[in-house]
Amino acid sequence: MNTVKDLIRPVVRAIPLLVAAGLLAGCMTPTPYAPRAEGEKTGYTDRALTQTRYRVTFTGNSVTPRETVESFLLLRAAEVTRAAGYASFMFDTRNTKANHSYDAIPAGPAGPYWGGGFRRGWGGWGGWGFAYDPAVDVVVHTNYEAYAEIVLLTPDQAAKEPRAINAADVISHLGPDAAPPKPSQPT
Repeated sequence: MNTVKDLIRPVVRAIPLLVAAGLLAGCMTPTPYAPRAEGEKTGYTDRALTQTRYRVTFTGNSVTPRETVESFLLLRAAEVTRAAGYASFMFDTRNTKANHSYDAIPAGPAGPYWGGGFRRGWGGWGGWGFAYDPAVDVVVHTNYEAYAEIVLLTPDQAAKEPRAINAADVISHLGPDAAPPKPSQPT
């Protein structure tokens, strides 16, 4: 027969791991507005498809909100437009994908009080000793990837196109939000 000590020992051993995981999760910050580095999964990319057509992407991490990912895509499209010598662009195609990953975290050691028996079987929804749910908690992580193809417009084309976006306006409105915070100066 298991003693209380035998039942609690695995929980006590798991506490440092849970504390470390919590500290790491608490340190995570949203993806900064920056180019995607080689081997990385977050940041922006752009690629010329023709002289006036580009593919632009921005991928955030699991703490970057969808709105931020889409704003950074818009900002990068405006910057690409200006760098190519144009003042306006329009989206030809645009979409945002949600990518999900799952972590299974053990809910506790098996036994009559933590993983089966009374809690899940006799006293829970599990009926007569059979659990309906596994003894794990599932954590879902979602990150967003926005991508678009943009068409650069001449001034004449922009004047006739209702979907035309002025790159300078986008940069002036969204650029300050994307800038990294300035380090505080000692006083």
